[in-house]
Amino acid sequence: MGLYTLVALGLTLLMGFAGQVSLGQGAFFLIGAYTSGLLTVGLDPDKRLVDVNAGIDPLVAVAVAPVVTAVVAAVIGVPLLRLRGHYLAFATLAFHLIMVSLLYAQDRFTGGQYGVTVTKPLEIGGHGISGATHAAVVWGLVAVALLLSANLVHSRAGRALQSIATSEPAADSAGINVAVFKLRLFVLAAALAGLAGGLFTFYAQFLGPEDFTIVLSLQFVVMVAVGGLGNVYGAVVGTVSILYLEHKLRVLGAQESLLGWDLPPQAPTILSLGVFGSILITVMLFFPHGLVPALLDSLRSAWRRGPHIR
Repeated sequence: MGLYTLVALGLTLLMGFAGQVSLGQGAFFLIGAYTSGLLTVGLDPDKRLVDVNAGIDPLVAVAVAPVVTAVVAAVIGVPLLRLRGHYLAFATLAFHLIMVSLLYAQDRFTGGQYGVTVTKPLEIGGHGISGATHAAVVWGLVAVALLLSANLVHSRAGRALQSIATSEPAADSAGINVAVFKLRLFVLAAALAGLAGGLFTFYAQFLGPEDFTIVLSLQFVVMVAVGGLGNVYGAVVGTVSILYLEHKLRVLGAQESLLGWDLPPQAPTILSLGVFGSILITVMLFFPHGLVPALLDSLRSAWRRGPHIR
Protein backbone atom coordinates (compact mmCIF):
# COMPACT_ATOMS: atom_id res chain seq x y z
CA MET A 1 0.00 0.00 0.00
CA GLY A 2 2.79 2.42 0.88
CA LEU A 3 4.78 1.73 -2.27
CA TYR A 4 1.76 2.14 -4.53
CA THR A 5 0.79 5.31 -2.66
CA LEU A 6 4.10 6.89 -3.68
CA VAL A 7 3.28 6.17 -7.33
CA ALA A 8 -0.31 7.41 -6.94
CA LEU A 9 0.89 10.65 -5.35
CA GLY A 10 2.95 11.53 -8.40
CA LEU A 11 0.14 10.50 -10.75
CA THR A 12 -2.50 12.56 -8.97
CA LEU A 13 -0.27 15.62 -9.28
CA LEU A 14 0.31 14.91 -12.96
CA MET A 15 -3.34 14.26 -13.81
CA GLY A 16 -4.96 16.69 -11.41
CA PHE A 17 -2.67 19.70 -11.74
CA ALA A 18 -1.15 19.38 -15.21
CA GLY A 19 -4.13 17.70 -16.87
CA GLN A 20 -1.87 14.97 -18.32
CA VAL A 21 -3.39 11.48 -18.38
CA SER A 22 -0.63 8.89 -18.05
CA LEU A 23 -1.20 5.17 -18.42
CA GLY A 24 2.49 4.41 -18.10
CA GLN A 25 3.35 4.91 -14.44
CA GLY A 26 3.80 1.17 -14.14
CA ALA A 27 6.69 1.48 -16.61
CA PHE A 28 8.50 3.94 -14.33
CA PHE A 29 7.81 1.64 -11.38
CA LEU A 30 9.40 -1.15 -13.46
CA ILE A 31 12.45 0.97 -14.34
CA GLY A 32 13.05 1.85 -10.69
CA ALA A 33 12.69 -1.77 -9.57
CA TYR A 34 15.01 -3.23 -12.20
CA THR A 35 17.53 -0.41 -11.75
CA SER A 36 17.93 -1.12 -8.04
CA GLY A 37 17.76 -4.88 -8.57
CA LEU A 38 20.32 -5.12 -11.38
CA LEU A 39 22.71 -2.67 -9.72
CA THR A 40 22.53 -4.74 -6.54
CA VAL A 41 23.19 -8.13 -8.14
CA GLY A 42 25.61 -6.78 -10.75
CA LEU A 43 25.23 -5.52 -14.30
CA ASP A 44 27.47 -8.24 -15.75
CA PRO A 45 25.24 -11.35 -16.20
CA ASP A 46 28.24 -13.71 -16.10
CA LYS A 47 29.79 -12.21 -12.99
CA ARG A 48 26.56 -12.08 -10.99
CA LEU A 49 26.19 -15.88 -11.30
CA VAL A 50 29.55 -16.70 -9.70
CA ASP A 51 30.25 -13.74 -7.43
CA VAL A 52 27.82 -13.16 -4.56
CA ASN A 53 29.53 -9.82 -3.88
CA ALA A 54 28.93 -8.49 -7.38
CA GLY A 55 27.01 -5.26 -7.65
CA ILE A 56 26.86 -2.18 -5.47
CA ASP A 57 25.47 -1.44 -2.03
CA PRO A 58 21.65 -1.88 -2.01
CA LEU A 59 21.11 1.49 -0.34
CA VAL A 60 23.01 3.22 -3.13
CA ALA A 61 21.06 1.21 -5.70
CA VAL A 62 17.76 2.41 -4.19
CA ALA A 63 19.02 6.01 -4.26
CA VAL A 64 20.03 5.68 -7.92
CA ALA A 65 16.66 4.20 -8.97
CA PRO A 66 14.61 7.45 -8.92
CA VAL A 67 17.48 9.33 -10.59
CA VAL A 68 17.62 6.91 -13.52
CA THR A 69 13.83 6.93 -13.77
CA ALA A 70 13.74 10.73 -13.77
CA VAL A 71 16.35 10.88 -16.54
CA VAL A 72 14.34 8.45 -18.68
CA ALA A 73 11.18 10.47 -18.04
CA ALA A 74 12.95 13.70 -19.03
CA VAL A 75 14.15 12.15 -22.29
CA ILE A 76 10.82 10.66 -23.36
CA GLY A 77 8.77 13.48 -21.84
CA VAL A 78 9.96 16.07 -24.36
CA PRO A 79 8.25 14.39 -27.34
CA LEU A 80 5.41 12.73 -25.40
CA LEU A 81 4.14 15.89 -23.72
CA ARG A 82 3.54 17.46 -27.10
CA LEU A 83 0.54 15.13 -27.23
CA ARG A 84 -2.72 15.81 -25.43
CA GLY A 85 -5.71 13.88 -24.16
CA HIS A 86 -6.12 10.28 -25.24
CA TYR A 87 -3.11 10.58 -27.58
CA LEU A 88 -0.83 11.08 -24.58
CA ALA A 89 -2.60 8.32 -22.66
CA PHE A 90 -2.05 5.79 -25.45
CA ALA A 91 1.55 6.93 -25.95
CA THR A 92 2.38 6.33 -22.28
CA LEU A 93 0.57 2.99 -22.46
CA ALA A 94 2.74 2.06 -25.45
CA PHE A 95 5.84 3.04 -23.45
CA HIS A 96 4.82 0.56 -20.74
CA LEU A 97 4.39 -2.17 -23.36
CA ILE A 98 7.82 -1.37 -24.80
CA MET A 99 9.48 -1.64 -21.39
CA VAL A 100 7.85 -5.01 -20.68
CA SER A 101 8.93 -6.22 -24.12
CA LEU A 102 12.52 -5.19 -23.36
CA LEU A 103 12.52 -7.45 -20.31
CA TYR A 104 11.99 -10.42 -22.62
CA ALA A 105 14.13 -9.13 -25.49
CA GLN A 106 17.14 -8.56 -23.21
CA ASP A 107 16.58 -11.72 -21.19
CA ARG A 108 20.29 -12.39 -20.64
CA PHE A 109 20.60 -9.03 -18.89
CA THR A 110 17.18 -8.81 -17.18
CA GLY A 111 16.53 -12.52 -16.58
CA GLY A 112 13.53 -12.48 -18.93
CA GLN A 113 10.66 -14.66 -17.78
CA TYR A 114 12.88 -16.21 -15.09
CA GLY A 115 13.39 -12.84 -13.45
CA VAL A 116 16.10 -11.63 -11.08
CA THR A 117 16.51 -12.77 -7.50
CA VAL A 118 17.92 -10.20 -5.07
CA THR A 119 19.41 -11.77 -1.95
CA LYS A 120 21.44 -8.87 -0.58
CA PRO A 121 19.69 -7.23 2.38
CA LEU A 122 18.88 -3.53 2.41
CA GLU A 123 20.62 -1.97 5.39
CA ILE A 124 20.94 1.51 6.87
CA GLY A 125 23.75 1.95 9.38
CA GLY A 126 24.01 -1.80 9.89
CA HIS A 127 20.28 -2.18 10.59
CA GLY A 128 18.38 -4.46 8.22
CA ILE A 129 15.39 -2.92 6.45
CA SER A 130 12.85 -5.70 6.09
CA GLY A 131 9.42 -6.65 7.33
CA ALA A 132 7.88 -4.08 9.65
CA THR A 133 10.99 -1.88 9.42
CA HIS A 134 10.68 -1.77 5.63
CA ALA A 135 7.02 -0.79 5.98
CA ALA A 136 7.91 1.95 8.46
CA VAL A 137 10.55 3.37 6.10
CA VAL A 138 8.11 3.30 3.17
CA TRP A 139 5.34 5.06 5.07
CA GLY A 140 7.85 7.56 6.40
CA LEU A 141 8.74 8.39 2.79
CA VAL A 142 5.02 8.61 1.99
CA ALA A 143 4.61 11.18 4.78
CA VAL A 144 7.52 13.22 3.38
CA ALA A 145 6.12 12.97 -0.14
CA LEU A 146 2.68 14.06 1.12
CA LEU A 147 4.21 17.10 2.85
CA LEU A 148 6.18 18.09 -0.24
CA SER A 149 3.16 17.54 -2.51
CA ALA A 150 0.88 19.61 -0.28
CA ASN A 151 3.44 22.42 -0.23
CA LEU A 152 3.80 22.21 -4.00
CA VAL A 153 0.04 22.45 -4.51
CA HIS A 154 -0.18 25.63 -2.41
CA SER A 155 2.94 27.23 -3.85
CA ARG A 156 3.32 29.58 -6.79
CA ALA A 157 4.29 26.61 -8.97
CA GLY A 158 1.16 24.79 -7.84
CA ARG A 159 -1.06 27.69 -8.86
CA ALA A 160 0.69 27.76 -12.22
CA LEU A 161 0.02 24.05 -12.66
CA GLN A 162 -3.65 24.50 -11.77
CA SER A 163 -3.96 27.21 -14.39
CA ILE A 164 -2.36 24.86 -16.95
CA ALA A 165 -4.89 22.14 -16.10
CA THR A 166 -7.72 24.65 -16.51
CA SER A 167 -6.58 26.17 -19.80
CA GLU A 168 -3.16 25.86 -21.40
CA PRO A 169 -3.66 28.83 -23.79
CA ALA A 170 -4.73 31.07 -20.89
CA ALA A 171 -1.75 29.94 -18.79
CA ASP A 172 0.59 30.57 -21.71
CA SER A 173 -0.83 34.06 -22.24
CA ALA A 174 -0.23 34.77 -18.54
CA GLY A 175 3.48 34.15 -19.04
CA ILE A 176 3.65 30.59 -17.69
CA ASN A 177 6.09 28.31 -19.51
CA VAL A 178 3.60 25.47 -20.01
CA ALA A 179 6.03 22.99 -21.56
CA VAL A 180 8.62 23.37 -18.79
CA PHE A 181 6.09 23.04 -15.96
CA LYS A 182 4.51 19.95 -17.53
CA LEU A 183 7.88 18.31 -18.07
CA ARG A 184 9.04 19.02 -14.52
CA LEU A 185 5.89 17.50 -13.05
CA PHE A 186 6.15 14.52 -15.40
CA VAL A 187 9.72 13.92 -14.18
CA LEU A 188 8.69 14.33 -10.53
CA ALA A 189 5.88 11.79 -10.91
CA ALA A 190 8.27 9.36 -12.60
CA ALA A 191 10.90 9.83 -9.86
CA LEU A 192 8.36 8.96 -7.16
CA ALA A 193 7.39 5.84 -9.11
CA GLY A 194 11.08 4.97 -9.52
CA LEU A 195 11.70 5.36 -5.78
CA ALA A 196 8.74 3.08 -5.06
CA GLY A 197 10.07 0.56 -7.56
CA GLY A 198 13.53 0.64 -6.02
CA LEU A 199 12.08 -0.14 -2.59
CA PHE A 200 9.78 -2.79 -4.07
CA THR A 201 12.86 -4.78 -5.07
CA PHE A 202 13.78 -5.37 -1.44
CA TYR A 203 10.19 -6.03 -0.44
CA ALA A 204 9.65 -8.77 -3.06
CA GLN A 205 13.33 -9.88 -3.36
CA PHE A 206 12.42 -11.13 -6.83
CA LEU A 207 11.67 -9.24 -10.03
CA GLY A 208 9.82 -10.74 -12.98
CA PRO A 209 7.71 -9.39 -15.87
CA GLU A 210 4.53 -10.68 -14.22
CA ASP A 211 4.98 -8.05 -11.48
CA PHE A 212 4.72 -5.21 -13.99
CA THR A 213 1.86 -6.05 -16.35
CA ILE A 214 -0.14 -3.39 -18.13
CA VAL A 215 -2.89 -3.85 -15.55
CA LEU A 216 -0.58 -2.26 -12.97
CA SER A 217 -0.65 1.10 -14.77
CA LEU A 218 -4.43 0.89 -15.05
CA GLN A 219 -4.67 0.16 -11.33
CA PHE A 220 -2.74 3.33 -10.53
CA VAL A 221 -5.23 5.35 -12.60
CA VAL A 222 -8.17 3.73 -10.78
CA MET A 223 -6.57 4.51 -7.40
CA VAL A 224 -6.13 8.16 -8.33
CA ALA A 225 -9.62 8.44 -9.82
CA VAL A 226 -11.23 6.92 -6.73
CA GLY A 227 -9.30 9.12 -4.32
CA GLY A 228 -9.80 12.28 -6.36
CA LEU A 229 -7.76 13.95 -9.07
CA GLY A 230 -5.59 16.71 -7.69
CA ASN A 231 -6.18 15.70 -4.06
CA VAL A 232 -2.92 14.47 -2.54
CA TYR A 233 -4.65 12.91 0.46
CA GLY A 234 -7.13 11.25 -1.88
CA ALA A 235 -4.21 9.35 -3.42
CA VAL A 236 -3.63 7.65 -0.06
CA VAL A 237 -7.32 6.87 0.45
CA GLY A 238 -7.75 5.57 -3.09
CA THR A 239 -4.67 3.35 -2.96
CA VAL A 240 -5.42 1.82 0.43
CA SER A 241 -9.09 1.25 -0.44
CA ILE A 242 -8.41 -0.37 -3.81
CA LEU A 243 -5.64 -2.66 -2.55
CA TYR A 244 -7.69 -3.72 0.47
CA LEU A 245 -10.64 -4.47 -1.79
CA GLU A 246 -8.39 -6.37 -4.22
CA HIS A 247 -7.08 -8.51 -1.37
CA LYS A 248 -10.59 -9.35 -0.19
CA LEU A 249 -11.72 -10.16 -3.73
CA ARG A 250 -8.80 -12.51 -4.27
CA VAL A 251 -9.59 -14.29 -1.01
CA LEU A 252 -13.23 -14.55 -2.10
CA GLY A 253 -12.27 -15.80 -5.57
CA ALA A 254 -9.96 -18.43 -4.09
CA GLN A 255 -12.94 -20.28 -2.62
CA GLU A 256 -14.16 -23.40 -4.38
CA SER A 257 -17.72 -22.09 -4.71
CA LEU A 258 -19.69 -18.89 -4.22
CA LEU A 259 -23.46 -18.78 -3.67
CA GLY A 260 -23.71 -22.34 -4.91
CA TRP A 261 -21.68 -21.71 -8.10
CA ASP A 262 -18.35 -23.43 -8.69
CA LEU A 263 -15.57 -20.90 -9.24
CA PRO A 264 -12.92 -21.35 -11.97
CA PRO A 265 -9.19 -21.02 -11.20
CA GLN A 266 -9.19 -17.56 -12.85
CA ALA A 267 -11.88 -16.28 -10.46
CA PRO A 268 -9.56 -14.08 -8.30
CA THR A 269 -8.28 -12.19 -11.36
CA ILE A 270 -11.69 -11.96 -13.01
CA LEU A 271 -13.34 -10.68 -9.84
CA SER A 272 -10.67 -8.05 -9.16
CA LEU A 273 -10.59 -6.72 -12.74
CA GLY A 274 -14.36 -6.70 -13.04
CA VAL A 275 -14.82 -4.83 -9.79
CA PHE A 276 -12.06 -2.35 -10.73
CA GLY A 277 -13.90 -1.56 -13.95
CA SER A 278 -17.22 -1.21 -12.13
CA ILE A 279 -15.70 1.06 -9.50
CA LEU A 280 -14.11 3.30 -12.12
CA ILE A 281 -17.38 3.60 -14.07
CA THR A 282 -19.35 4.36 -10.88
CA VAL A 283 -16.86 6.97 -9.69
CA MET A 284 -16.71 8.70 -13.09
CA LEU A 285 -20.52 8.79 -13.35
CA PHE A 286 -21.49 9.83 -9.82
CA PHE A 287 -18.29 11.18 -8.23
CA PRO A 288 -16.33 12.69 -11.15
CA HIS A 289 -13.96 14.51 -8.79
CA GLY A 290 -13.28 11.41 -6.64
CA LEU A 291 -14.57 10.07 -3.35
CA VAL A 292 -12.55 12.30 -1.02
CA PRO A 293 -13.63 15.60 -2.67
CA ALA A 294 -17.22 14.32 -2.76
CA LEU A 295 -17.08 13.49 0.95
CA LEU A 296 -15.60 16.91 1.77
CA ASP A 297 -18.33 18.63 -0.24
CA SER A 298 -20.98 16.65 1.64
CA LEU A 299 -19.46 17.62 4.98
CA ARG A 300 -19.36 21.30 3.96
CA SER A 301 -23.01 21.17 2.87
CA ALA A 302 -24.01 19.52 6.13
CA TRP A 303 -22.05 22.15 8.09
CA ARG A 304 -23.78 25.01 6.24
CA ARG A 305 -27.21 23.48 6.86
CA GLY A 306 -26.44 22.84 10.52
CA PRO A 307 -27.52 26.21 12.02
CA HIS A 308 -30.82 26.14 10.09
CA ILE A 309 -31.60 22.68 11.41
CA ARG A 310 -31.06 23.78 14.98
